[in-house]
Amino acid sequence: MTYKSRAQHLSIFGLVVLWGLQSASARVPAEQAAQLGKSLTPYGAQQAGEIVKSGLDIPAWENGLLKKDWPADFRKPGQHHPDPFKDDTPLFIVTAKNMGQYEEFLTEGHKALLKAYPDTFTVPVYKSRRSHSAPQWVYDNIKTNAVQAELTADYNGVDNAYGGVAFPIINRDSPQAGVEALWNHITRFRGTYVLRDASEVAVQQNGDYQLVTSVQEVNFNYYKIDGNADSLNNILFYYLSSTHSPARLAGSANLIYEPLNHTQEARQAWTYNTGQRRVRRAPSLAFDAPIAASDGLRTADDTDMFNGSPERYDWSLIGVKNKIIPYNNYKLDDPKIKYKTILQKNHINTALSRHELHRVWIIEGQLKDGARHIYSKRRFYIDEDSWSIAVADQYDVRGNLWRVSVSYLKNYYDVPTTWSALDVFYDLQANRYHALFLDNEAPTTLIFANEAPDADKFTPQYLRRTGRR
Repeated sequence: MTYKSRAQHLSIFGLVVLWGLQSASARVPAEQAAQLGKSLTPYGAQQAGEIVKSGLDIPAWENGLLKKDWPADFRKPGQHHPDPFKDDTPLFIVTAKNMGQYEEFLTEGHKALLKAYPDTFTVPVYKSRRSHSAPQWVYDNIKTNAVQAELTADYNGVDNAYGGVAFPIINRDSPQAGVEALWNHITRFRGTYVLRDASEVAVQQNGDYQLVTSVQEVNFNYYKIDGNADSLNNILFYYLSSTHSPARLAGSANLIYEPLNHTQEARQAWTYNTGQRRVRRAPSLAFDAPIAASDGLRTADDTDMFNGSPERYDWSLIGVKNKIIPYNNYKLDDPKIKYKTILQKNHINTALSRHELHRVWIIEGQLKDGARHIYSKRRFYIDEDSWSIAVADQYDVRGNLWRVSVSYLKNYYDVPTTWSALDVFYDLQANRYHALFLDNEAPTTLIFANEAPDADKFTPQYLRRTGRR
């Protein structure tokens, strides 16, 4: 090889390396993307149903929960949602005594909870109803994402995606399959702007608890109807919260700017503390930072089952399997049911919960060498229809299952979107749990809007006023 040809070769090689450092392609051919809305749902799930076991099947997806199927007594946004499946009764109830019959369909977390509380914890299983749905414009964006979206080379960000899950069609044999599935959870549709007035509790071993009430607002910049990838400015969403009670926490407030590409820019966060009466940067409000209102039972990245940068773990796909997961949990959000009925010793009142058999993507994150986190391993069970993490298993540094997080999903059919009616974080070692997003006794549930408030509201300058209200 001549010097010139060798130099040319190195130059070409250098360009290839540079390109590789910039992105890790996950795009699919146009003919494959064309299956979205046909053999695949618009979100990329298998459209067809299957008979899994006698009396236990997964139906075909038929556009989710349509308006004609809404309960007649639902009248306005923000109203607690009447149960569209109120006449359903359990097919069976999994208990510690009969769990062996259903072991292949149970998550490791649910097995552990059944064993930990054998006399009281149950898993009521109902007919599977593939209720997930989203607006047509979200489906259209997902088709575009399928052929354009890319992971950054370090898997710590997404480029060229907007307004829909980033990777609806995943090559299961790809080494990046697990992290792509995780990014789908992070980028899934949850409305354009949402306001929530809700409570959370850390339940003690004896069953006692104190409500912590707050207001949260999320401006999903990634889902502005008239936006696009070029106008995103690397902001996935803006998050603003203020605590109203109890007195020891009242007046505190937090603001977060969440990036889509953490390689380009890290999360920005600010906090207002009433004692100091100052707004301060909060760079530690991420990863395993403890959340004050949870009494140490939830980390910052436990919220929403997982949020933020995936950089501290190596992610892999364990498989796509049929599992019993929480779904269509309207009863847990029923305004006629009081918090004291839901919140019991050791765990929530599981008789009020609903579980169904669904296809899930099981992914696992192993803590990287040299990385710091209280969890050495995390396993997520992601609903294929909505890309929502339904159950999360967290392991301690000795490799023992330590915490189990459960997202009791339902379809907010007036939006429509699938999100949690209640999130519960169980600590198997402390025999305690934390329940998040209680709003049964609040006047409204989540209030969604297509337009967010003025952008000035989501600024550090506004944060102090928010906390003092």
